[in-house]
Amino acid sequence: MAASRAPLTRDSLRVKIIVQKVRLAGTEYRVIRPAGPLRNGALYKTHSHYEMYVDRPDGRRIGALWLLAARSPRSLVYLPMRTAPTAPGVGWEDEQPLDLVLAPRTVQLRPSRWKRIRERLNVGNAPRELRTASVPERDLPGLKADCIIPDNPKAANDFLLRKDVYAETLLLTGGTAAFREGAKEIFAVTKDGPPHAATEYHLPGSCNYHVCRPIYDWDLDTPKMRNWEQLHVEFCPQWAR
Repeated sequence: MAASRAPLTRDSLRVKIIVQKVRLAGTEYRVIRPAGPLRNGALYKTHSHYEMYVDRPDGRRIGALWLLAARSPRSLVYLPMRTAPTAPGVGWEDEQPLDLVLAPRTVQLRPSRWKRIRERLNVGNAPRELRTASVPERDLPGLKADCIIPDNPKAANDFLLRKDVYAETLLLTGGTAAFREGAKEIFAVTKDGPPHAATEYHLPGSCNYHVCRPIYDWDLDTPKMRNWEQLHVEFCPQWAR
């Protein structure tokens, strides 16, 4: 089978979105979500970490939404992933499907509010605005570059994500640098995964036989990260149409 080739272009950083606004407890929340369902992008909680599976098209949509979160300090980015078709290799560790929310610190989202926000978003007559969002190529860090955490504690904090799990949702709270670094790993998987799957032995969910990257594989000796569970993204060829 020939290796699949689709270089990263400006179109890879363009994504159709729905923008909605929800008022709750006196606060208005602006929420960005993909305009169409994710068919080949899924997120699961395993016994020890979080596992995201993506093919190339949906992986690039997800990566672009991470970059959009980095550029949208007053908006939540909501990825409904619980209802995506089950990814290959899932089921042997009692994985729990999850949605994903990227929350800039400036929004100051209380995790306990998320369930009620989601309910209002999904009401059939809830107002929604369809848009096409574009992210500049300069926002995507070099795919091969390692993440270098600054020595200054305040600057290093920009690269950290706070993790909360509430209402079957993984909520990640952070800043611009953190979301851009996460996007870099997702785009790297969508670049390296297709040629590997097309030309070499590929077994989803099996160590050493797939293309994957950790999103924030932190040194657990760092006090703030001692309770961190790794978020891991793995490439899978398209599994649903």
